[in-house]
Amino acid sequence: MIKELIRKNRSYRRFEESSRLSQSLLESLIDLARLSPSARNQQALKFKIITEQNDCDLLFPSLAWAGYIPEWIGPDVGERPAGYIIILGDMRLGKSFSEDVGIAAQSIMLGAVSAGYGGCMIGSIKREKVRRDFALREHIDILMVLALGKPVEKVLIERIEEGDIKYWRDEKGVHHVPKRDLIDLII
Repeated sequence: MIKELIRKNRSYRRFEESSRLSQSLLESLIDLARLSPSARNQQALKFKIITEQNDCDLLFPSLAWAGYIPEWIGPDVGERPAGYIIILGDMRLGKSFSEDVGIAAQSIMLGAVSAGYGGCMIGSIKREKVRRDFALREHIDILMVLALGKPVEKVLIERIEEGDIKYWRDEKGVHHVPKRDLIDLII
């Protein structure tokens, strides 16, 4: 079961925007992160839930969507995320968040997939704009944004050809993600 969840947990970048996500759903996903391991058990992560359309519209231009597809500026209106979770680090509780942010993000994404949703972990963020737009205090570090919704795109995992790891889209809009073979990972 876990392997199937991981296979389904792709970086989806286009969604059924009209299928809004509820505050309670996003809270239940954050609860999965709360229950997950935390380095040194510092539990210094905080979360900002974005579900209202106006707030989603405010956050959207502060995010970069697909580094390997530079001509694509992100999903069109109607295909944008139906909600976001901003993962934050409270610097009063800890100074290093690198382990925890990945653990929390993966827990949230696996929970989203198990509930019939999907998302994309975004690290390319206009952090100071987000800080201003959402009145985040100075002791809060903006770590990652999770864009969430009902995926409307097909994402295929395929073998790496000639060492090229760059994901790409074909003429039908199918997103292709090259992955290394298992034998290439084990030393």
